[in-house]
Amino acid sequence: MSKIDLNAVNAEYFDVLQEIGNIGAGNAATALAHMLNIRVDMSVPQVKLLEFSEVGSILGGEEQILAGVYLSVNGDITGSMMFLLKKESARKLVSLLMKTEETDDELNEIEKSALQEIGNIITASYLNSLSTLTNMTISPSVPSLSIDMAGAILSVPAIEFGFMSDKLLLIQTEFSDGLDGFFILIPDMESYDKILGAIGL
Repeated sequence: MSKIDLNAVNAEYFDVLQEIGNIGAGNAATALAHMLNIRVDMSVPQVKLLEFSEVGSILGGEEQILAGVYLSVNGDITGSMMFLLKKESARKLVSLLMKTEETDDELNEIEKSALQEIGNIITASYLNSLSTLTNMTISPSVPSLSIDMAGAILSVPAIEFGFMSDKLLLIQTEFSDGLDGFFILIPDMESYDKILGAIGL
């Protein structure tokens, strides 16, 4: 049974959640820099604990077209994770990786595959930092890529995990060159307890 009431998270808990977000996003930025072979700067991540219903507006509205990499998380904690990019950022990221001219065209299958691999490496890097910080085993599933409206993309974890937790941790990070990415971590309620317990709270 969960000991944490996420509707009344105190400042100490939130500071820890923010630190997890900072470290995870920082490691993801490092992984991205290695992958693109360029310097990648990162703004201080904005960390929010939100209800599912609030997320769409943060991402630019329910009809905002996003590229989303989704995976489930198993091991000592369970839940799901998403890495989301606005369509323009996804297009720019693929062009940087593949060293091609940036266009407004729809992504082809090769470019979608490249974007999925980017998301795979970034989310794995984030989860590895969480695993190291908590000394817990965290195993991600094979990620899936979706390019759709925000409302449609968010409906997947909302349906799958909404019955476990109506709260999610959203980390908004702006990488260099205007690449604005969103990490969404959705542990089940017991996993929130385990994460915070592992770091002494």
